[in-house]
Amino acid sequence: MSKQFTDLGISEAILKALAELKIVVPTEIQQKTIPLLLENKTDLVGLAKTGTGKTAAFGLPLLQLIDTKSEAVQTVILVPTRELGQQIFRNLEDFAKYLPEVSIAATCGGIPIKPQIERLTSPTHIVVATPGRLIDLIQRKAINLKETKFLVLDEADEMVSILKESLDEIVAELPKEHKTLLFSATMPGTIKQLIQNYLHKNVVQVSASMEIVGNQGIDHEYIVVDPIEKLDVLMHFLNSREGERGIIFCKTKAAVNKLAKNLAINRFSSGALHGSLSQGIRDRIMEQFREGHINILVATDLAARGIDVKEISYVVNYHLPDAYEAYVHRSGRTARAGAKGLSLTVLQPEEVGEIADFEKELGIKFTEFKKPSTLSIEENNTLLWAKQIFKTKPNHEVDAELKTKIKTVFHHLTKDELIEKLLANYLLQNKNEPTEKQEKRQKKK
Repeated sequence: MSKQFTDLGISEAILKALAELKIVVPTEIQQKTIPLLLENKTDLVGLAKTGTGKTAAFGLPLLQLIDTKSEAVQTVILVPTRELGQQIFRNLEDFAKYLPEVSIAATCGGIPIKPQIERLTSPTHIVVATPGRLIDLIQRKAINLKETKFLVLDEADEMVSILKESLDEIVAELPKEHKTLLFSATMPGTIKQLIQNYLHKNVVQVSASMEIVGNQGIDHEYIVVDPIEKLDVLMHFLNSREGERGIIFCKTKAAVNKLAKNLAINRFSSGALHGSLSQGIRDRIMEQFREGHINILVATDLAARGIDVKEISYVVNYHLPDAYEAYVHRSGRTARAGAKGLSLTVLQPEEVGEIADFEKELGIKFTEFKKPSTLSIEENNTLLWAKQIFKTKPNHEVDAELKTKIKTVFHHLTKDELIEKLLANYLLQNKNEPTEKQEKRQKKK
């Protein structure tokens, strides 16, 4: 029989909030982590993939361990991005619904610091922060960590380079007896070094289902395309999943912008997300995605951290990630909360051999996604052309006399005849396109 949160030692007030959130059965990482943290005896490393409930695994016991008689900052949670920080802050607020005396603050970069400094003048028990913003607050003497008992490094593998530069400065502000909790989806050598340098030698390590990433409701598939047909194949796939929500991952900001522009031209409901966008724009895009106003997010790896949307039915790796752990994070955006999902990787012929390495390293199995026929792609592009026309807004600046002349040209045509002629014109214009594409490719070579 699976354990319940009551079996793990969670208090009544938190249990009540969990029940209202319909969180009933603890996940594997929660079952293993919560009792250890409630004992509060040692540093801890938690290994679990994205979407397995890591926030509750550390958040629930830390909320319970807060001494509300003290007004000091007792827990600091470091995160790689503001989006993830806001998500954790919201989760903790929900868990602490019936703990009104517990005070939580989010102090992440990308937004003005003054309101955050003002917020920290009030009693604050838990601070969720990005490393850069926390150091800024420390240097301004706006935050006191002399009584902090817990330092949490969440998604540590996503902020290794930041932590290398900033962790010494942060740890210097903490009391010697503090506990460090490190959570990560993967364990590259850089994380092992971090553990060796900053965690107690008797650190306890717990892991959950790391070896069966592929058995968590995610279908891992790949499709092999020539560079010239990559966009057409992607749009064929997106049209087949119309109405569903998904994330497309690109390696660079430039690639995100280029793809997002192409999707917008073809009237896909999409938005771009990367680090060079202002925080206001990123927040607006994320809100539109969460609310279902846009269905497709085109993003870089780091920008997509903190996207906790349960209804993401597919992830597309438009570019093969450089690191195995990046694939774990990407694919973990789908199949959340027990749902099914698809992780589709778009490969060029010379990259196919790398799939075996991903399978071996991550313990997953890929199957080949059938590429649509040339005819099917052409039909799809014709449909997209029709949608473009349908969704194009009239240009009211066109001269009225010119409009009258054009109407006269089409005057005797029925609607069906006009559609037939438009379609024939489109097909005629695109008849030589495959040949032109081949010529362009030859020139590039």
